[in-house]
Amino acid sequence: MIVLYYLITAFVVLFDQVTKWFAVQYLKPQFSVPLINDVLHLTYVENEGAAFGMLKNSRWVFMIVSAVAIAALVIVIFRFGQKYRFATVAVAMILGGGIGNMIDRVRIGYVVDFIDFRLINFAVFNVADSFVTVGAALLIVYLASEMIRESKREKAEKAAAASVGDDGEDISTGEKSDECGESALSDTADSGKPEGEKAADGDGGDSADEDGVPSTDGADGEEDNG
Repeated sequence: MIVLYYLITAFVVLFDQVTKWFAVQYLKPQFSVPLINDVLHLTYVENEGAAFGMLKNSRWVFMIVSAVAIAALVIVIFRFGQKYRFATVAVAMILGGGIGNMIDRVRIGYVVDFIDFRLINFAVFNVADSFVTVGAALLIVYLASEMIRESKREKAEKAAAASVGDDGEDISTGEKSDECGESALSDTADSGKPEGEKAADGDGGDSADEDGVPSTDGADGEEDNG
């Protein structure tokens, strides 16, 4: 799977370099060719700055920064490509765009731009810039969706924990209710008995001794009187 990400990067680099070659060979002599008039033109520009023509005349700074960023992205793909596939595809696109522009800076000292979107008076850019932008957008979407998913998961776990706690309280309350019900039934049964039965229950069998043998004290007294 890791090889696939590097193949995506290689495709972006190749596509970028081929389109720049065509721009130099066929577009440079004409400077600008309209595809959709006043909307989309192909305009040859030699950019000595960063992406979209920003911060010109800082070639070495961009080369150093680009080299560090490229090395970091290569490591990211190697380490996390198996686990975060969608995000790694986005990183591979960014890496390809960065390498494509890096090749221009090292080889000729500037970056060839030719895509001129005039509808909003935007800076002239190239295929490498496009892949960097699209890859960054995909990466932002992925990170945002992961944050939302993680937030929902935490809320679900809290709700489940709260539900378990409520069930425990309900069970405890039910046990207490059963105990109160049994006590009430016992009191009701006792109140329905006649007073004689209650007294008999309270004496616990006074007419019998501890061994269960009826008392004979009355009979002995009668014999003595005779």
